[in-house]
Amino acid sequence: MLDDRKTAILRAVVQEYIGSGQPVGSTHIASAHDINVSSATVRNEMAVLEQEGFLIQPHTSAGRIPTDKGYRFFVDHLSQPGRLDDVKVTQVRQFFDGAHGRMEELLARTSHLVAGLTNYASVVMGPKVEQADIRSVQVVGLSARQAMVVAVMSNGSVESQHLEFDAEVSETRLGAATVHLQRALVGRTLVDLGDLTSSGDAGVDAVCAKAAAALGGASADNPVFVGGASSMASAFDAVDVVRQVLQTLEQQYLVVSLVRDILNRGLSVAIGAEHGIEPLANCSVVVAPVVVDGQQMGTVGVLGPTRMDYPQALATVEVVSDRLGRRLGEG
Repeated sequence: MLDDRKTAILRAVVQEYIGSGQPVGSTHIASAHDINVSSATVRNEMAVLEQEGFLIQPHTSAGRIPTDKGYRFFVDHLSQPGRLDDVKVTQVRQFFDGAHGRMEELLARTSHLVAGLTNYASVVMGPKVEQADIRSVQVVGLSARQAMVVAVMSNGSVESQHLEFDAEVSETRLGAATVHLQRALVGRTLVDLGDLTSSGDAGVDAVCAKAAAALGGASADNPVFVGGASSMASAFDAVDVVRQVLQTLEQQYLVVSLVRDILNRGLSVAIGAEHGIEPLANCSVVVAPVVVDGQQMGTVGVLGPTRMDYPQALATVEVVSDRLGRRLGEG
């Protein structure tokens, strides 16, 4: 454990570097912060912090910057809980008060909200389809041999699957299939459709069986939306780093795996190499679960450079995840 003076100096270096992005010198720390020691003493203490892995000197004669270990110590021991200012709190409240429409649209818009509040890339994941019950289902004719089965889920999402038939199917038969599916499937999940009872009409049963099979094959993964990815371009000096980050954010399965792994490890912040995804080694991820009736139904997170403003990022995802959970709970 660091003594009080080293702790104060490390806090000052992290805060200065988060704000400026420039290596921090001992003279500046001694004059700009309530350290109450000479710049020479600060320089000696910073050298010790470097030896212990909390700071690094990127260039000879330059100041020092925090390492991942330094940021971790700052997050775990030094930073105070952040608080969104009243303007941003009002912005979040007004956003959710006016949020209507399909769940996918709400999640996509929420990702842009978080990106705008933080100026980092945002990640918003919704509940898996398999966690939701079917509220209504309908088979809609598209042509004589084609139709669409549409299921509205209890979490607000809409699942639709295309159906093709070997022979023409009348609108009357599609209507009868809708009635039978409503009776058989409402209240079930897409992974628990079970066997359908017979309607008494072989043609209707065939349509229902095809519709149920199509819905059962719907993706069981979390819907995920990334917002503000372009803002990452201004967060890094190296073009190749920006390119790697943007390419990684385009791979949905990697983003989902990243967020799940952080939450499964009981973390709210993963810094640099801690998350194990090499292209994002210069990034940190801050996440908060979206909870509805005591059950995790999604995640709100931000991804930014390791020198991100952690207290503000934590405050943002906490406030937005809470409001999103309440909104999803309302259906």
